Amino acid sequence: MMESNPIILITSSSVDFVPLVQLFFEEALAGMIQMFGWFAILLYILINVLYLTIHTVALPKLQTEFRLAEWDPPYETLNSPFLPGVAVIIPAYNEEQVIVDSVRSSINLEYQDNETIVINDGSDDATLDVLIETFDLRSVAAPCPIDFPTEPVKQVYRSSAHPSLYVIDKENGGRSDAVNAGVWFTEQELFCTIDADTILDRSGLNEVVKPFIREKKSVIAAGGTVRVANGNRVEDGDISTPEFPNKYLPGIQVLEYLRAFYSGRAGLDSLGLLIILSGAFGVFRTDIVQDIGGYRTDTLTEDLDLVIRLHKHMIDAGEEYTISFVPAPVAWTEVPERWSVLMAQRRRWYNGLIENLITHRQMLFNPRYGRIGMFALPYFLIAEVIGPLVESVGYLVLPIAVVLGLFKPAPFVLFFLVTSGFGIFLSWYATYAEVWTFRRYRKVTQIAQLMALGVLENIGYRQIRTLIKFTGIPKFIRGNTEWGEMTRKGFDD
Repeated sequence: MMESNPIILITSSSVDFVPLVQLFFEEALAGMIQMFGWFAILLYILINVLYLTIHTVALPKLQTEFRLAEWDPPYETLNSPFLPGVAVIIPAYNEEQVIVDSVRSSINLEYQDNETIVINDGSDDATLDVLIETFDLRSVAAPCPIDFPTEPVKQVYRSSAHPSLYVIDKENGGRSDAVNAGVWFTEQELFCTIDADTILDRSGLNEVVKPFIREKKSVIAAGGTVRVANGNRVEDGDISTPEFPNKYLPGIQVLEYLRAFYSGRAGLDSLGLLIILSGAFGVFRTDIVQDIGGYRTDTLTEDLDLVIRLHKHMIDAGEEYTISFVPAPVAWTEVPERWSVLMAQRRRWYNGLIENLITHRQMLFNPRYGRIGMFALPYFLIAEVIGPLVESVGYLVLPIAVVLGLFKPAPFVLFFLVTSGFGIFLSWYATYAEVWTFRRYRKVTQIAQLMALGVLENIGYRQIRTLIKFTGIPKFIRGNTEWGEMTRKGFDD
């Protein structure tokens, strides 16, 4: 009997070992992809349940607010001499294209006790010159008695044509720093922040202060609806007949803003989970914002940070309070028309949310902070931070895995349905809320456009938007806090 050759056995074993290792890794990779795919599907089922809950509870609130807005009371409280005074604060940096329309919108508001404060935040274009010429500004001769906690103030101006209009010219310090100058300058009980590319409804201030009138002692902040101004004609600082933009990118954002800033915020308010009031349109108690030190200047999303800090301040103090959303008043804002500008904006929003959740992590899942700690912040962590991250990885990995046979087509179709498919449903749901209540877009063709946009937004645009957020994470890790340049086209007069 011949003895076996050990060299031949070793060689044969090594040849058999290679495909075994390859098979092991293929099965392990397929297993990981399967686990990720089903995790993504289950995660978005959870997120969709949360979204559906928020949008469903929004409907009764929107209908109630609509009836209140339509009701003509026998005694109009807005004519009372005891109304809280409101300062409209407009930070402006290189806004020569839009600043005049925005200021006209503010000084033409129907609210009887308001002043307009524009902060020229070190603009290097003609913003200040345009304001001086258009509104006949005169420098205030007396030295300003206020010690501004901001970058140095160079000069304060007042309009001789409109005595309630002030312009503060200061060194550049960013949006938060500019708003803080207005917050410390005004003596009004409330202040309203709007962006320089924003037009307020004539009755907008009347509507947004109603919570402060109904519940004077408890309401500390309120915000209104933000909609897309692109494509609208501005007449004497007002948008009378809303129109749709005639370009793809701003058109898609019409429905995006409608869903997020209208039914989305209304639902969060109904559930007591409101932590975001848009910087484009929010009203706050001046004294309380001063008490917490004003806006932080070292954050990407100062409006989100301010509202979270207001919640924390009031809960720590043991005081009852309310932060409200009012859907009736509308601020019309210019949205990006170029992909590069949109990408910079959305990365900043996403990274700013991550930054704020990290900054206020001691409130996360902390029962001391009630609904905000146990539900609001966790909701934004799961639905708005983790969700887009998982979704973007799914768009990148799962189609390739299907082609390679590592993931079955049926679960991939299910993944697409629970993300984009349900997104279409939510967009149509928001359109229904719009038609059922305030109906700013009244034409049948506009409603049809909203329905069509619900499909276009979720097939193509949604995927790009999600990947944009994903690509912003390296910038966040590197500590990049640049805002990106928002080029203004200006309003059509």
